[in-house]
Amino acid sequence: MTGFNEVRFPTDVALGARGGPQRRTDVVTLRSGGEQRNAVWADAKRKYQAGYGVKSFAQLEAVLAFFEAQRGRLYGFRWKDRFDYRSCASPRAPSPTDQPIGTGDGTTAVWQLTKTYAGGTTPYVRPIRKPVATTVTVAVNGVPGTAGTTYTLDATTGLVTFLPGHVPARLAAITAGFAFDVPVRFDTDYLEVDLSHFEAGQIPNIPIVEIRV
Repeated sequence: MTGFNEVRFPTDVALGARGGPQRRTDVVTLRSGGEQRNAVWADAKRKYQAGYGVKSFAQLEAVLAFFEAQRGRLYGFRWKDRFDYRSCASPRAPSPTDQPIGTGDGTTAVWQLTKTYAGGTTPYVRPIRKPVATTVTVAVNGVPGTAGTTYTLDATTGLVTFLPGHVPARLAAITAGFAFDVPVRFDTDYLEVDLSHFEAGQIPNIPIVEIRV
């Protein structure tokens, strides 16, 4: 990966975007009519169309400036997915017991923030790499810790590190609550701007795609 800027795409524009998760699955139809299905990607990649969110000339200018600052497809950045951006269901606020992120073994101090999507017998555990630092709370056996005292957070990777004397004991349940962004980039090096509507203007096509970080 070339580089990543820890800045968020204009939120007011992102709120009007369309998009969601995409997976890649190989499906082979057998002569019997049955199927064999294999996952090509372990994790989904989200795709968005931000052009729907540009409703004013001020928003158009903000998107153009942001696009130039990221050099088109060159740099990654943060994106707030209005459909899925926190550890809990709407309309609750995140709490430290929302998501299980591990079970202590008495020695492991570093844990990745994750979000589990349940459904049937095959839950999906999604790594959370770009949490919003001010929203993260972590608990051990239901007891919330204190950032900077019992643990630290790297908001650029989503890694929680327990400090000496606070490493979770064997079989201790480690949980967390948080809001998070999606790491993305522009999926084009060209923005076509339409100024036929003088007061507003529009950018019909602003493709955004999730990246691995």
